[in-house]
This record gives sequence, structure tokens and C-alpha cells, in this order.
Amino acid sequence: MSNLPEPAPVIRLPDGTFTYADHLPAPQAPFSGPQVVHQHIHQAPPDRTVQRIALGSGIGAGTVAAGVYFGPLLVGALTAIAANLALLAFLAAVMAWGVVTVVKSVGGPDGKAAAKTLAKTRKRRR
Repeated sequence: MSNLPEPAPVIRLPDGTFTYADHLPAPQAPFSGPQVVHQHIHQAPPDRTVQRIALGSGIGAGTVAAGVYFGPLLVGALTAIAANLALLAFLAAVMAWGVVTVVKSVGGPDGKAAAKTLAKTRKRRR
């Protein structure tokens, strides 16, 4: 009783060379005609559509890699820009409200008149 595996049989090929039987390629099935695949590009998941277009048009793997890398990067950058602009708009609104409130409370009757004049000029510009 040996624990060693059985050696693979050696086969002589038609050209006269020898090879191991486990190195032979698998037999191919007979050709039965063209295979028709009925799948359209709109059936692809949304995140793969650009990749399938790029590969289908022969652009290459570099374009697909760029789309995979720069797509989410672009979305992240635009989101960060939008968040910054929203924060700046909020700060501008709060500061304008604070200035109007201070002018009304500190300025007395003159401050209230100035605030009304400022509000009227804002309405005219719109």
C-alpha cells in the first residue's frame, strides 16, 4: 500500500511526440452554428452600461478603467462642491439676518428706517 498518487499515463501523439494524458486539451464539441444571444444594452445594470459600450466599441480596457475610477471620483467631487456651496449660502443668510436684526435693535428709529429702505431696495432689484 502506497500513499503516493498513481502516475499519469504517457500517450504518443500523432506527430510522434509523447505527452502526459492529463496535459491533453479537452475535446471540443462539434460546431452547431452561430450562437445568438438576445441581450440588449439597456438590460445591463446602470453602473456597467458605460463599460459595455466602451468594450463593445473597441475602445479598450483603459477607457473602462478610467470610467470605473473617475466616475465615482467625479460624483464625490461634485457632491463636496455642492455641500460647500450650500454651507456658504446658509452662512450668508444667517449673517444677513444677524446684520438686519442688529441694525433694527441698535439703531432705534433710524435703524428701523434704514432696514425698511434696505428691504425696499432688495425688492426693486428682483
